[in-house]
This record gives sequence, C-alpha cells and structure tokens, in this order.
Amino acid sequence: MQPSEPAQPDRLATRVQADGVRLDRAVADWRGLSRAAVLRLLTHGAVTCNGRVMSRANKGDLLHAGDEIGLDSAFAGGETPQADASVGLGILQQGGGWLVVNKPAGMPVRPHSLDERGTVLNGVVAEYPEIIGVGEGGLRSGIVHRLDTDTSGALLIATRQDVWHELREAFSQHLITKQYLALVEGDIVDRGAASRDLRVATHQPAFVEVARTGSGAVDARSCSLAWHVIERFGDRASLVDVDLHTGFLHQARVMMADLGHPVIGDTVYGDTRASIAVPRQMLHASTLSYKEINAEAPLPIDMSHVRQALRDMHA
Repeated sequence: MQPSEPAQPDRLATRVQADGVRLDRAVADWRGLSRAAVLRLLTHGAVTCNGRVMSRANKGDLLHAGDEIGLDSAFAGGETPQADASVGLGILQQGGGWLVVNKPAGMPVRPHSLDERGTVLNGVVAEYPEIIGVGEGGLRSGIVHRLDTDTSGALLIATRQDVWHELREAFSQHLITKQYLALVEGDIVDRGAASRDLRVATHQPAFVEVARTGSGAVDARSCSLAWHVIERFGDRASLVDVDLHTGFLHQARVMMADLGHPVIGDTVYGDTRASIAVPRQMLHASTLSYKEINAEAPLPIDMSHVRQALRDMHA
C-alpha cells in the first residue's frame, strides 16, 4: 500500500489495494507496527476506515480494495519519551542506525508513562533524539527486543526505521545470536539442550508457563535453548552459558526452572530456598551477534561478587 495525501491536516491516510485484508494487519503493514501497537491505536480511537472511527472490536474486519484507512497523526509516533541525560548508556558498540548498550540491572528498557524517566530509552533519546518515532514509535521508539528490568547486559536498539525493520526480521528468523550467563541452582550436567512449549499465562504481572502435552493451549510457542557449564560450586550452584535459540518472554528463567535448576534470585520461577542471598535474579545478557554486530557485556559487579561468594563457600 502506498500512502495517499492526508485526508485532512491531522490525519494520515492510505487506500487498501486488495480485498480480504484484516484491518489490524492493514494498519500494521502500512505503518510497520506490531499487532499489539495497532491494538493500542484502536483502543485510543486513532484509526478510521472510510471516515468511521474504529475500535478494538473492529480489529478483524475484512477490508475491500479502495477502502481508506486513516490514522490520527498525533498517534503516528505515539507518545514522546522524555530525554534524560543522567542515564549512563554504557554503549558497547554502535553502527549505522543501531547501538548496543550495557543495560544495568534494575533499569527498565523503556518508560510506561509520559513522565517516567531513568530508563534506557530516556537515555538514548537524550543522545539520539532522531530515535523518536522509529519502529513502533512513542514509548517504544527504537526498541527491537527487551530484557527484564532485573536482567543486565547487551540490549540492541535501532535509531533508524529501515534498520529497525531489518533487526526485527532478523530476530523473528532467529538470525541474531543471544547468549546469557546465569548462576543457577544445583549441579547441572556439563552440556545440554532443551525445548519447551511456552505460553503467557498472565500479562499483568507477566507470568509464563510451560504448556504440557495435551493441555490444548493454542497460544503456546515452541522455544529452545542450549547450555554449557563454565564453573561449578560443588552441588550448590553452577555458572552456565545459555544460548537462546528462540526469544520469548522470561524464556531462560522459565526453562531453567523447569529443568530443575532455576536462576538464583528468581523469586517468580525459582526456589525460595535459594542457596545464597542475592540482590536480584542472577541473569546477564552477555553477548549479542548479527552481521557486523558483535557486542559483549562483561559480567556485572553484583554477579561477580555472588560468584566469588559461591567459590568461598565451596572452598
């Protein structure tokens, strides 16, 4: 679909080229948005079809060639995240239209409200204001993937729209290599691989569960990972390198817990009888690779301290 001239000064518009296209898919393809982003637009009444305001209930409406879909230009880029120069980005690597930052544990990837500051995106906006409107736009501008707030390490961000599209596609095709370092409970085998069907059981708060065989969960996704042990601390704990073959919310945490070796400090999926007290879940995104991108985030101080404490306990 090619954009036409705006139907009115505050509205962007385009005409559908083929019959039978779902409204949410048409808007997603036109603006390069995720289905979730389109649902947010529909919720705000920002989408029209032939001049009529559409709602979430219309997401599956089938359109006809020549139908005009419109978008309130105020929502084309969404809400604007605030710049926060006090956020230290810790850039690991950068190139044309992208950068990899070393996200500290405890720092959210993006704000969830207009007045929120102190997130990675707030810091990026301060140094790269051109990121506003990239990708899904608004408070998700430039975000290619995510890390849990309490997970540290390499986070890839796009500052240009064409690069965002390429990187999102690379993630969906599993072309981007992501490796994590995790301190896990117990004495895990040297090397292994596992696959599980995972599904999001609840969204607020987010909770992911393993969909067991015969559960009939139609929204489950097949996920896989591999690991190898870097260091053992007797039968108390192990430091493992985890290679995520797929990307899914909380994947490493859920799957390691299901294998009987939860991430130390994980209060959601882990064992409350953890072998050692820690300030957060001991999970770190250590490396991220794709084409010229080859970023490595060193083990953070808090994980290094816990690692040494485990050595001392095992000595």
